[in-house]
Amino acid sequence: MTPQKLDFIFPFVVFFYGLVMVFVLENPYLARIGQERMGAAYANLSRHKNLGWMCFFVGGLWAAQNIWYSSL
Repeated sequence: MTPQKLDFIFPFVVFFYGLVMVFVLENPYLARIGQERMGAAYANLSRHKNLGWMCFFVGGLWAAQNIWYSSL
């Protein structure tokens, strides 16, 4: 895999990481299941909620920029 290919793919990885974090932490049903079954692991994950939101927005904008530049 070339560095150019990795440079194109990495923003999508960041975006989808943020998407999964936000979906799991902000969904009331999944949050309740996580608190019941995972306990301390879920509490640790919930402390990274801001990181998930940041990855969601920054990765989304970065991925959109890559798509836009690759179409030129």
